[in-house]
Amino acid sequence: MSTYRVRRRIEIDAGHRIMTHGSKCRNLHGHRYVVEAECEASHLHDSGEQTDMVVDFGFLKDEMMRLIDAPCDHGFIAAAADAELLALFAPEGGGTAWIEAIRAEVATKGAALTSNTKMGTKLYVVPFQPTAECLAKHWFEVLSEPVTRRSESTARLVAMRVWETPNCMAEYGPG
Repeated sequence: MSTYRVRRRIEIDAGHRIMTHGSKCRNLHGHRYVVEAECEASHLHDSGEQTDMVVDFGFLKDEMMRLIDAPCDHGFIAAAADAELLALFAPEGGGTAWIEAIRAEVATKGAALTSNTKMGTKLYVVPFQPTAECLAKHWFEVLSEPVTRRSESTARLVAMRVWETPNCMAEYGPG
């Protein structure tokens, strides 16, 4: 069976740390992440503004900017389990209660975004260590339904790729 595939990429700058890493990635550091979404369809739209398209590249960009860029670009991505790191971001007087509120939001929503931090910086907290592999899976799960909806069920997201450097990339796709 023939398929059509399209890809859209964005770039974001974000900090993170891998708290259990045995080497330098345990330290606070940042990346210029390249995030790529790949969509496929067995047929193209036959009418409307997406005629002869899998999904409009503009629609795909809009969703990637809303769901990935807006919460993560020029922010810090942290694991909910990283108590030491969260304590660094906790606002004055927030301490344990602030951390527990963030963790509760992560548990119910799958992630938490706040700028109510000690320095007013953007913090995106996730229920996993923010490795490229886990971010690819997370962003896949966040973007999958909007791709289906914006393509009027023509396209499906089949892969997310996350480059931490020009030489290091992780990919996630179901099945």
